[in-house]
Amino acid sequence: MAEESGSKKKLIIIIAAAVIGLVIIGAAVFFIFFSGDGEDASEDKTLSDYAAQNANAANYVPMSKPFVFNVIEGKRDRTVQIKVQLMVSNARNEELARKHIPLLESALLRVFVAATAKQLRSPEGKNELRKTALVALNEATIKLEGQALVHAVLFTGFVLQ
Repeated sequence: MAEESGSKKKLIIIIAAAVIGLVIIGAAVFFIFFSGDGEDASEDKTLSDYAAQNANAANYVPMSKPFVFNVIEGKRDRTVQIKVQLMVSNARNEELARKHIPLLESALLRVFVAATAKQLRSPEGKNELRKTALVALNEATIKLEGQALVHAVLFTGFVLQ
């Protein structure tokens, strides 16, 4: 009889724990799905505010092909491949940059082929290369559009073999 009352207590505890668990799950479902009434209009307003604020946000213009070129290191030729994206400050500058991609690719290639293998191996050399490329790109866009279009040059892939 003592075993029977002990098993009944265990059964009651298990049932109580299950009921408490179901109540917690039900409350969570209620708050997740039903507490957001009337937020649709404010959510639409928030999205339009975000779009208006980010009209001047950074946009990225990928160069269509990676730049592949050789550099001489001692008596050996090394092959370099650099994938580049340009960061511009707004949608208008992105449109202008896309319009002038051949010019931008030419300016980047001129800067890249002038680099040395030692420069391409070090992080400081890569940063210097980015800065030099940024100056060359903006000089080219100032001549054509009367303004600097590119905010930053980003290397998204860099291989030196």
